[in-house]
Amino acid sequence: MASTTTTRPAARKRRHRRATLRTVAFLSPWLIGFGFFFAYPLISTLYFSFMRYDGFAAPTFTGLKNWDYVLNKYPFFWQGLRNTLWLVVVMVSLRVVFGLGIGLLVTKIKTGLGFFRTVFYLPFLAPPVAATIAFAFLLNPGTGPVNHLLGNLGLPQPGWFTDPGWSKPALTMLALWGIGDLMVIFTAALLDVSREQYEAAELDGAGPWHRFRYVTLPNITPIVLFAVVTGVIQTMQYYTQAMVAGKVASGKAGNSGEPFEAGYPHGSTWTLPQMVYNLGFQRFDLGSACVVAVLLFALSMAFTALLLRRRSGFLQEDA
Repeated sequence: MASTTTTRPAARKRRHRRATLRTVAFLSPWLIGFGFFFAYPLISTLYFSFMRYDGFAAPTFTGLKNWDYVLNKYPFFWQGLRNTLWLVVVMVSLRVVFGLGIGLLVTKIKTGLGFFRTVFYLPFLAPPVAATIAFAFLLNPGTGPVNHLLGNLGLPQPGWFTDPGWSKPALTMLALWGIGDLMVIFTAALLDVSREQYEAAELDGAGPWHRFRYVTLPNITPIVLFAVVTGVIQTMQYYTQAMVAGKVASGKAGNSGEPFEAGYPHGSTWTLPQMVYNLGFQRFDLGSACVVAVLLFALSMAFTALLLRRRSGFLQEDA
């Protein structure tokens, strides 16, 4: 009896060890990918943010000097942060509202549904550089057809990408033009809402707004959250459109040898990702560039955590 009693825990431990090894083996592709493509770059970025490193010589520890330089001495940080937060709040909000509106419109179309879906989705497939150049041509304050039309209608003619007050709204218009990705997501979510719920709401006397508020919105809230979170993360990485628009508007798009003022005009389109490029690949100050990258990651995580917390609170209130 004693030997049987002692062998049972040992056999149980062996079975547990084998189960653990099988679990790790099945998880190994994800663990390897997570380690090489997320954990290692993140830890390395945090490590180099405390180092003086130009990409050539060996890094040397400098403590918080890079952080002090970026936050207190680098002349463009706070302006870039304000611009990035403006784009996150305004551009993401408008894209979600506009995408949901287009999705609602598409679901109401009875004839030619495939044609309209294609028309709304095609702009999303345009390469960002080509789309930005096209918009810079359309919104050219002197020769663009948009201002020409506004002038004929007796309306003000903004400077768009050449005016600091209109450059970010112009970039927002470009983002709204390529709304096809959100249109597809919201259309699928709206079509998945149960028709019985709408019929029950109509029988209770609910109008269009109340049906949207109490039937449609609760059913698509997870999709709205997904659109907002992914939009925030993408906007935190906003680089190409702002850079190309500034180069085209300043007339230096084809002159690679001439110096270019990033954030043209007057720093109004300067974003944190442009700051990473400026510090890391133009000034060869990779340590300070890593500081900005860490701050970008922290801001993205903070926004995501806040949105998820608000989502949890919303669900608890509904419950």
